[in-house]
Amino acid sequence: MHLDSEHYQRLLGNELRALRKSRGWTRKQLNARLQSTISLQTLATYEHGTRHCSVVRFAEICLALGEKPHDVLARVDRRLFTTAADEIRVDLTRITESTDPTLLPLRRWAADRLREADPATGGEITLTTAAVERMAELCGTTSVELLGYLRDMTGRLPTSS
Repeated sequence: MHLDSEHYQRLLGNELRALRKSRGWTRKQLNARLQSTISLQTLATYEHGTRHCSVVRFAEICLALGEKPHDVLARVDRRLFTTAADEIRVDLTRITESTDPTLLPLRRWAADRLREADPATGGEITLTTAAVERMAELCGTTSVELLGYLRDMTGRLPTSS
């Protein structure tokens, strides 16, 4: 198996940025929570995936965000190594009925999909885990939090297909 290190670094940066934004923090606010001193530009390059950070620096950033480093890496790995078996069912109608402001981008997307959907599907579609990860980025949240929102809407976790 070949690892595309640039792609992995971008996904890692995206995850760090999404975590920071989900907390409503600026880079300056995150930087103030770090044990060591780094420039805001360096932090930005980590988030954009254009610069590698050491394992120790990565762990420090994760802990400042209130996350365990291995959990962040696990989410990145899931995004990178998702297969067709990693699919979930979601109900577009329930998503459009949500009033949670965090889900506004997802509600708009679901409404567009419902207009195009086959009525026989009943508004349910299958998404890959990678698609959920991307949607979480659009909503400024993590995939774990987005799955929580989806669980709350349906009263259960989305089921694997």
